[in-house]
Amino acid sequence: MRTNSPSGQQYDRGPQHGRGPQQGGQRNNTRQQQPRKKRTCRFCESHDSSIDYKNEKRLSRCVSEQGKIIPRRITGTCARHQRQLVLAIKRARHMALLPFVSDAVS
Repeated sequence: MRTNSPSGQQYDRGPQHGRGPQQGGQRNNTRQQQPRKKRTCRFCESHDSSIDYKNEKRLSRCVSEQGKIIPRRITGTCARHQRQLVLAIKRARHMALLPFVSDAVS
């Protein structure tokens, strides 16, 4: 991009944002992207009315080894059930049914 300076001289500012003219900000994907299978909500499939904080076996599947709640984009849980799940996990932690942090992290 050429620009005029106040003294009337032209100078070259170079490529914008560190991208060269050949790159253009796009990546070359050598392999084709396959469409991912849409994950379905396991709570919608089983037609359970609610997610109970006392069912620690079911809740522990949605918590990582470090004690973090696994996000819905990974588990495939719908938004409605993810909100119920998070609330149930927090209640189970408060009642000491689930640990806040695993022993390996401490």
